[in-house]
Amino acid sequence: MNEKTCAACDYPLDGNAIEVTVGGHVVEACCEECAQKLREAEARR
Repeated sequence: MNEKTCAACDYPLDGNAIEVTVGGHVVEACCEECAQKLREAEARR
């Protein structure tokens, strides 16, 4: 089983995943709220 999950909360991803660049890598988030959390974490680096 090779199911993709959200980089922020491990929720299973569907076709509406949002791509976010973190540390030079593109990761996927399940919703805009998780995408924003990832962007904020990257900004604090």
